[in-house]
Amino acid sequence: MPTSLKQQKTEPAISLRGISKSYDGRAVLHDLWLDVEPGEFLAIVGPSGSGKTTVMRLIGGFEAPERGRVFIAGEDVTALPAERRKVNTVFQSYALFPHLSVLENVAYGPRMQGASRRQRQDKARQFLDLVRLPDAALRRPQELSGGMQQRVALARALANDPTVLLLDEPLGALDRKLRDEMQRELRRVQAELGATFIYVTHDQDEAFGMADRLAVMRAGRLEQVGTPGEVYDAPANAWVALFLGSANTFRARLERRATPNLLAADFGPITAGYVADELGAGDLALVAVRPEATTFEPVDPQAAPAPNRIAARLVDVVTIGPSIRQRAVTSGGQAFESVTHRDGEASFVPALGDAVHVRFSPQAVRAYRDEPTH
Repeated sequence: MPTSLKQQKTEPAISLRGISKSYDGRAVLHDLWLDVEPGEFLAIVGPSGSGKTTVMRLIGGFEAPERGRVFIAGEDVTALPAERRKVNTVFQSYALFPHLSVLENVAYGPRMQGASRRQRQDKARQFLDLVRLPDAALRRPQELSGGMQQRVALARALANDPTVLLLDEPLGALDRKLRDEMQRELRRVQAELGATFIYVTHDQDEAFGMADRLAVMRAGRLEQVGTPGEVYDAPANAWVALFLGSANTFRARLERRATPNLLAADFGPITAGYVADELGAGDLALVAVRPEATTFEPVDPQAAPAPNRIAARLVDVVTIGPSIRQRAVTSGGQAFESVTHRDGEASFVPALGDAVHVRFSPQAVRAYRDEPTH
């Protein structure tokens, strides 16, 4: 097996300190601070133009920051060119040499580092074993499927023993099934080697499925960094809540801070487990509740009014694989979605047009400062 790539030092694998960058007078990164720990799988997500690829190019040495410093394993590499950094990049386009065999492609890096023919071939075979392509060594890249070519590109990058491996939308050219397979392969390889991966993607499913932490970017700034569970269940602000996954949103006025907090919406009282610090009594808030935390219940005409119980009518039901997505609308036009697992149990299943009560727990409700979220 290949030697582990896990760093022995205690310094972060990558440290970005106050990084700023502009192109033609337009700022694309603003005072960015970020640490990536050794052996961590970090995914950088954000809309187009948020600065994701610029961050990767700065780490790789393809761009230089206007302000700030870049450290790799504790070494200041801000002024070093790409070829002198212990970083390799895997691109969407594979970038394999068509005139070389798969083995020769993987051995190319060790060859440039001065390894003997025996050494570089042994190393190439080790990494081809790692990505489960030992029988493809003598074939040409063009003879392989897209998924196999991407695994060759991964093996070639890892054969250089990088401190950090950068992956820039590497699965974008693959179909859904191949992407799913390659996600599992990338995670397996990363865990087996203890390598540090930084993965740039616009595909949130990829990020949530593979990463230890997510760095969520908007307009050149980091909005939130945390585990997939943290950024999904506890978004730092309304923009993150709406950007990641889906959410039921509505506006309500904060009446008082308590345990739980009380807000007033057009359709009734709302209790919320989280209210942003900057909100005070009387302020208008944007409230977000995940569809997975929202349920539709039968109407009990004897039940007294209660917070987080909203009268609505079912208007849509869609089955997507194992999930059922239902949509209900209040008399005032506020829509709510509920996502439940289709497990075959005889639970309440309303028909289109039925009256329902929309329910969610206070812990699932998060209220943010009302601001533009585009």
